[in-house]
Amino acid sequence: MTPLQLGISLQEAIDILVFSVRDGFVQVSAFVAVTVLLFSYIQYRTGGRIVTYLKNNERMQPLAGALLGLTPGCGGAIIAMPLYIRGTVSFGTVVAALAATAGDSAFVILALAPEAALYAYGMAFIAAILFGYAIDIWGLGVGRVDDAVTRIGRPMTDGGFATTSVADGGPSIPECEIGSDCHDHTRSKTDGGLVTTISHGVHVIWWTVAATGLVAGVMYLARGAPEVALEFRPTFFGLFTVSGLVGTAASFYLHFVGRRFIGKGEAGRIRDDFSSAYETFQHAAMETSMVTVWVIAAYLIYEYSIVIFNIEIAAIAAAVGVLAPIGGALLGLIPGCAPQIVFAQIYSAGAIPFSALTANAISQDGDALFPLMAIDMKAAIVATIYTTIPALVVGVTLYYVWPYASFGFGVI
Repeated sequence: MTPLQLGISLQEAIDILVFSVRDGFVQVSAFVAVTVLLFSYIQYRTGGRIVTYLKNNERMQPLAGALLGLTPGCGGAIIAMPLYIRGTVSFGTVVAALAATAGDSAFVILALAPEAALYAYGMAFIAAILFGYAIDIWGLGVGRVDDAVTRIGRPMTDGGFATTSVADGGPSIPECEIGSDCHDHTRSKTDGGLVTTISHGVHVIWWTVAATGLVAGVMYLARGAPEVALEFRPTFFGLFTVSGLVGTAASFYLHFVGRRFIGKGEAGRIRDDFSSAYETFQHAAMETSMVTVWVIAAYLIYEYSIVIFNIEIAAIAAAVGVLAPIGGALLGLIPGCAPQIVFAQIYSAGAIPFSALTANAISQDGDALFPLMAIDMKAAIVATIYTTIPALVVGVTLYYVWPYASFGFGVI
């Protein structure tokens, strides 16, 4: 098939690749890095005090869970999962934390559509609190859902452990302590010698270009988000281009290679706190590198789809009407941050309505669900079902009654 038949020339394909790789890092990742570092540093400074507070304040648990989930990224919500496994927080707290979290896609929306983030995550926070307390007080049919999941197949849903009932307000795995093998998700650190040294060097380079990329990104916004030429001279265009290309290359290295050799900074790992300031930088770099990989993927999928297939995603989303927020909520059933990052990127391009973004923000669980899935699959399934219910209610309601449920709301 020739380039002409595809509807795109080779030069156009190369241009889309280069500009997407460059723009994704400067326009999104540089801002994400600052936000991730901020919250990682807060975790480092507070140590384990957040966890202690959750243990000692039972009535405040759903609210505290929602507050943990509200923090950008998955780290806050992840903290609640091992506490549920060992029976120190309620199932309503788990649902509140998962409903409030928007995972790593929150960093994309905060960078590209901060006003939309304020409204969407504010609504997710309120819905998470209300639903979390409702589950703890009234149950809301958790027992029936629990029984239904059990009938699907006990061997499939209990992760190999003897499963009881999430409806009783405790974990399905009654005795699984944080320090035990059943909860050890820590990757053993590989002694890679030269590769380890290189990975640390790339980590330092990554933060250097992240800083210059942040400067370029701020200048870009201050200039009214103009078209930026591909340039390698000591100018604003050159700073933008070099920061973007080098930053993306370093991000791909850290995500696919470096995290295996400087493993304490790997994305998606359960962290209560950090042992050093350097570790917070390392963790922030790994988290942002993962976001970068998926942001670039979203850029490429979106741009190539539009050019090759002449797709108008905004027109499709407008045509399906109320199915847009329903689709956003159902997409949130997929664990992990990758599809949600792509969804957030598409929203920032003005291609889906705000109601769909909000529904997705409530429904998605990010990487926080993985620790629960690894230990107690049945509780994970029930929890993700119960985060989808308020997502559908809020998303559909927004579509019909809220004037801001429109395309491109809050996008810079």
